[in-house]
Amino acid sequence: MLKLTYIETGFYLEYLAKSLEDWVQERVVLALRVGESLYIEPTTAAFLLPADLPDLETLVMEIRRLDPESISLSAGDAEYIEVSLNGTWVSLNADSEEGVFVAAMSHSIEFFLLKLWQDSQVSASVLSE
Repeated sequence: MLKLTYIETGFYLEYLAKSLEDWVQERVVLALRVGESLYIEPTTAAFLLPADLPDLETLVMEIRRLDPESISLSAGDAEYIEVSLNGTWVSLNADSEEGVFVAAMSHSIEFFLLKLWQDSQVSASVLSE
């Protein structure tokens, strides 16, 4: 499962070796124990990847082959590809712009997407120096 944590300054992508249902259940129990409200909604989330990343075409082929319903790619512009995921949004309330989005798909696509995102972060940090 992939977990996207959205904060005020951006988002962070990570892989979790749990099922989506187990993670949501644990999050609900935690909220109950600490007396925190929780908002959970099935939805989609999107983020951008540079269009010139190596192996992006391999991801496209893997998505078509393994999991076309859970993830889609579209051209954002000449420089970026938009990645859209189907999953679950978890936040403190319905209007929050900060929270966690979790999505389950084929393990190979999860790892490939995580690698591409990490590669894009390394490229971005090198360019900003």
